[in-house]
Amino acid sequence: MSKPAIIAVDDDPQVISAVARDLRARYAADYRIISAESGAEALDVLGSLRERGDTVALFLVDQRMPVMSGTTFLVDAKDAFPRAKRVLLTAYADTEAAIQAINEVELDYYLLKPWDPPDANLYPVLDEMLADWRANVPAPFDGIRILGTTYSPRSHELKDFLARNQIPYRFLDVERDEEAATLAASSDISRLPIVVMPGGDKLVSPDKQALAAAVGLQTTAEQPFYDLAIIGGGPAGLAAAVYGASEGLRTMMIEREAPGGQAGTSSRIENYLGFPSGISGTDLARRAATQAKRLGAEILTAVEATKVELDDNVKVITLGDGTQLRSHALLIATGMAVRKLNVPGYERFSGAGVYYGAAISEAATYEGGQVFVIGGANSAGQAAMMFSRYAAKVTMVVRGDALETRMSQYLVDQINRTDNIDVLLNTQVVEVTGDERVEQMVLRDTAADVQHEHPASAVFIFVGAVPHSTLVADLVNTNDRGFIFTGSDSFTGGKPDSWNVERAPFLLETSVPGIFAAGDVREGTVKRVASAVGQGSVSVSLVHRYLETV
Repeated sequence: MSKPAIIAVDDDPQVISAVARDLRARYAADYRIISAESGAEALDVLGSLRERGDTVALFLVDQRMPVMSGTTFLVDAKDAFPRAKRVLLTAYADTEAAIQAINEVELDYYLLKPWDPPDANLYPVLDEMLADWRANVPAPFDGIRILGTTYSPRSHELKDFLARNQIPYRFLDVERDEEAATLAASSDISRLPIVVMPGGDKLVSPDKQALAAAVGLQTTAEQPFYDLAIIGGGPAGLAAAVYGASEGLRTMMIEREAPGGQAGTSSRIENYLGFPSGISGTDLARRAATQAKRLGAEILTAVEATKVELDDNVKVITLGDGTQLRSHALLIATGMAVRKLNVPGYERFSGAGVYYGAAISEAATYEGGQVFVIGGANSAGQAAMMFSRYAAKVTMVVRGDALETRMSQYLVDQINRTDNIDVLLNTQVVEVTGDERVEQMVLRDTAADVQHEHPASAVFIFVGAVPHSTLVADLVNTNDRGFIFTGSDSFTGGKPDSWNVERAPFLLETSVPGIFAAGDVREGTVKRVASAVGQGSVSVSLVHRYLETV
């Protein structure tokens, strides 16, 4: 297969020559650099690329072109290559056009001309765009393959794990795909799923930790002792890892699934500062994890902390395999855990049409289907928007009487403008039914006290989360729902014997000196990515203050 293309379009011969020169200097080894002097010429190029089965990684397009503006071109280009990154070249006077492009074509970035020097003003932006593109393009034919069945919970578990960690793969159904059946012929079919690695090695029904190790993720610690250990890899944990490592602390982060936490499953976060066109939760998490590791933090993936104990002032963390890690300070950033709901059919079809969270890995499975999203907060709204690009119809089931109650207004507006999203207010799920997979939903209109049946392909649930604090529940003070008290609230319920210092707890410190909490697991927090990032960042300065006393 030929190299993916970078398409540059500008009607000014001198400008397009300079753009092409700078692009070739940086990217020619990995990408085809194609330039065009008009939108019409570029569209002809796109037609030829599609006929040959080639792909486009990025468009870099001038806004002010005669006949066809950059935004108009990108509308057609998006239809031809929807996964390509879209960057607009603008002048200061074109800011409104850039904002329009963000709304109309989901523009990824806009650059102001001139961009000299490119090392400072062009390459950093395009490097990030291309890294995002590579992380989200379909896996190559000779990449990782998962052999399983479409509605198998175990197949879903492995697909979701790889997708959340942005490891490219192909899923092959052994009941429908001849290649899959051939590959699985020499293995025990009863032990599906099977992961086939690029070199041909097979992992038969691996657990997540074995799969993580096989794909190159870190699963074991390099040291026995750290200045700061972080349990949980959501926005709070990632921010603490970045700041801890950057400030010279020996920093370890332990994540049981994939960096990003609940935010990592968001298809689009549009109100996070500094990303005018929004960013997916997986891309934000990947960037943060890359940043933390570059600065020196260790990140263990698919590793679960099961117990925390004290050895004098040392925090001892026991992992799922019995391994113990020790640290001076500990940050609990475990966020929220899914609480399975007691609705008839949910447990039976879990992983076979019923999914807790966005399960982005399953979006293509239900292309053209009838998808139901249960919940009325931002995570549910973001998922509905994402699934609307695949499903014939998305139905949101909301217990309350208005989306605005728990959802950001920008997201409410997007949902209202999307033709294939319906919103059912004052509605509850009564039952999910089907044969081998979800086929029907029974819903109850609580206002009218009537029930309705609806054909359904899949159900994605965004309600029922609880604080994931059980591993420290017998060590630090929590409220009756499990949220961890910090700061001046730490002694709620009584000052514990473990508080052995003559001072009040720091702002994010729990009822045990040197154990801190940040993010959604804390009592009284605002459930927003920016808030969690702020708490994770602040926690490191408090860790420094604590370490001065140890």
